[in-house]
Amino acid sequence: MTRNLPSPSHPLRIGTRGSPLALAQAHETRARLAKAFDLPEGAFEIVVIKVTGDQIQDKSLREIGGKGLFTREIEEDLLASKIDIAVHSMKDMPVEQPAGLLLDTYLPREDVRDAFVSLDGGQLADLPQGATVGSSSLRRRAQLAHRRPDLNLVEFRGNVQTRMRKLKEGIAQATFLAKAGLNRLGMDDVPHGVIEPEEILPAVAQGAIGIERRQSDPLVAELLAAIHDAPTGQQLACERAFLGALDGSCETPIAGLALLDGDEIWMRGEILRPDGSEVIADEGRAQISDGAALGEDIAARLRARAPDDFFSWVN
Repeated sequence: MTRNLPSPSHPLRIGTRGSPLALAQAHETRARLAKAFDLPEGAFEIVVIKVTGDQIQDKSLREIGGKGLFTREIEEDLLASKIDIAVHSMKDMPVEQPAGLLLDTYLPREDVRDAFVSLDGGQLADLPQGATVGSSSLRRRAQLAHRRPDLNLVEFRGNVQTRMRKLKEGIAQATFLAKAGLNRLGMDDVPHGVIEPEEILPAVAQGAIGIERRQSDPLVAELLAAIHDAPTGQQLACERAFLGALDGSCETPIAGLALLDGDEIWMRGEILRPDGSEVIADEGRAQISDGAALGEDIAARLRARAPDDFFSWVN
């Protein structure tokens, strides 16, 4: 394979969104590939692609189309061979990939927890009655409404810098971010507290970076195999099977987390009504090799326990 390795004159093109976090994830991918093959970083070109989800900031994700808003244009360029691989935040990824594309490489998973962000660095329990909290995540808003129905929840989109500005402008007193994003951006100075999964279960695949490729590109498959993290792949096989069995998207308040325990995998999942008035949760354990089946089984049990109208808001 040596003669086919990327080089500064023929670089591997890495497609990504242009947000600071997306660029940090692309740079991490480049650094891992360069180290794995002892290549200069110039052998990998980072290509920024504008996506609809980043260009429209004044509407909720549900209003403008859900998860595909952060991936569609990147996947179109990948299929058109304008880029060679695409780097994604896995919690943004639809379960199904377009024909001809494959998502089978994951970097080591970062912190899965949510971060509660406020200007004074307080905790969720410290918020006064009736405080305003901003979030663009239907899951977080439903979970928060269930735990603190007294709070005023408002739409809150944008990158970390934008959200901090909105807090300073008084639009909200607090917001949520993924702890993984703060870590990858080196933003420990952002005042925040972490929320354990036992209190608020994270989004499916939170903290994970996935790398998408063309199915017909064996060289790229070989390159990516060198940086794939198998434990993360095992966790995500379970979580994304759970999500797929529930027809999950950005429009559905669904949470789930799988953890490895020796040769077994444990998963907890939950579904919520958007207003937080009802939460249904379940959990299970299986051999790691049966992780996808476990995720599907937990999803089936949740569906069986849900009232007939529970998913009516999805349609």
